[in-house]
Amino acid sequence: MNILVTGANGQLGNEMRVLSVENPQHVYFFTDVQELDICDEEAVKNYIVDNCIDIIVNCAAYTAVDKAEDNQELCDKLNHIAPGYLAAAAETVGAAMIQISTDYVFDGTAHIPYTEDTPTCPASVYGSTKLAGECSVLASCSRAMIIRTAWLYSIYGNNFVKSMIRLGNERDNLGVVFDQIGTPTYANDLARVIYAAINHGIVPGTYHFSDEGVCSWYDFTLAIHRIAGITTCKVRPLHTDEYPAKAPRPHYSVLDKTKIKTTFGVEIPHWEQSLEVCIKNLPEAWS
Repeated sequence: MNILVTGANGQLGNEMRVLSVENPQHVYFFTDVQELDICDEEAVKNYIVDNCIDIIVNCAAYTAVDKAEDNQELCDKLNHIAPGYLAAAAETVGAAMIQISTDYVFDGTAHIPYTEDTPTCPASVYGSTKLAGECSVLASCSRAMIIRTAWLYSIYGNNFVKSMIRLGNERDNLGVVFDQIGTPTYANDLARVIYAAINHGIVPGTYHFSDEGVCSWYDFTLAIHRIAGITTCKVRPLHTDEYPAKAPRPHYSVLDKTKIKTTFGVEIPHWEQSLEVCIKNLPEAWS
């Protein structure tokens, strides 16, 4: 199959590129804004038609959660309008589409893991635009899959793991929020599940994916420092209101992954196991 991966220079896009070597039965088109501007409706349609695309994996998004509050138009364009263009173009050629979404479509007030059927209620511009993107994709493409994920990190780009390693090496102490609960997701694990879905055969619908287990950002940081061998930085637990942010964060964003596991027969590693794999592949962790 001919597979288009947009946002190919991001965390997930890069992992999709790495794992394409393990899936040589497909032909790949890895694009970022330089190769394909997904906000250009005509360019999107022409690219998909000209390259006979069978599956689109949209890894492109506006993910700066706080900046989104002041850049609503751009955020909406990338997270809502552009996925709709991709989905409509996919439908014209009978292609399938996998749209990556987020736990931010929920307000984070629950106390049990969110299933795909839990009513959505975004509390931020980022969450609202990602939810609008989900709706646009599902309405425009009959073979669409939505995969919601959370707390994504990898060896690529800027992310929480890299930031905590850098700050742990620079500072004697560090304050991290302890009252926001969720599950870290290694982008390589998410990419593997995407390939599992592609190779199994796309089953349209909405799915949740993160690694297994639960922790706070504080717990996550302690694990990062332990695995990276950082012993000189004291990590202090902070309440959310001690670390003000422009956009509200979900206090609880644990996702129920039963549906994706049963549909595609995948096994998901515990977040600490995947964190160890990632950090061992991060040269700066040992510098």
